[in-house]
Amino acid sequence: MISASDFRKGITFEMDGDVYQVIDFQHVKPGKGAAFVRTKIKSVMSGGSKEITFNPNDRYALARIENKEMQYLYNDGQLYYFMDTASYEQLPIDASQVEDAIQYIRENDVATIRFYQGKAFDVSAPNFVELEVTETEPGVKGDTATGATKPATVETGAVVQVPLFVNAGDVIKIDTRTNEYLSRV
Repeated sequence: MISASDFRKGITFEMDGDVYQVIDFQHVKPGKGAAFVRTKIKSVMSGGSKEITFNPNDRYALARIENKEMQYLYNDGQLYYFMDTASYEQLPIDASQVEDAIQYIRENDVATIRFYQGKAFDVSAPNFVELEVTETEPGVKGDTATGATKPATVETGAVVQVPLFVNAGDVIKIDTRTNEYLSRV
């Protein structure tokens, strides 16, 4: 059991027959009245999010979430197939569950898949990936006095803002949590 006063980002708990993950939280202690916890939570099964205010003394059961590293194999148009590298079992996952992560994952790359009671509900890419730039406008030296950026499309189809000196064919390192360019490799 966990009380609402112990909520932190990423904590998963069971409420009203569903499992929720805390996206954002704020402990509020007004000058008058009782303290409360203002949260933004997301249903891990349906993906819907909502904002709720909790009493700090409210208690909820913690949800046991299993993380598993799996290798991305291919997609057939609407399902994405991942393989457990230990048992070689293949797991088809719906496109809506992988839409955020798949823009950073190439075939044969490893991704983290989260399960609740044996059902996959979330796919996340590694925090940092190295991908090749396939398309970008050429940057002309002297275009700007400060660090200007331009859009670049990488081999997976993701679009990232990069400095002017990055050209097509360069391999760049990207932070997948913020979609930011980190460095050239």
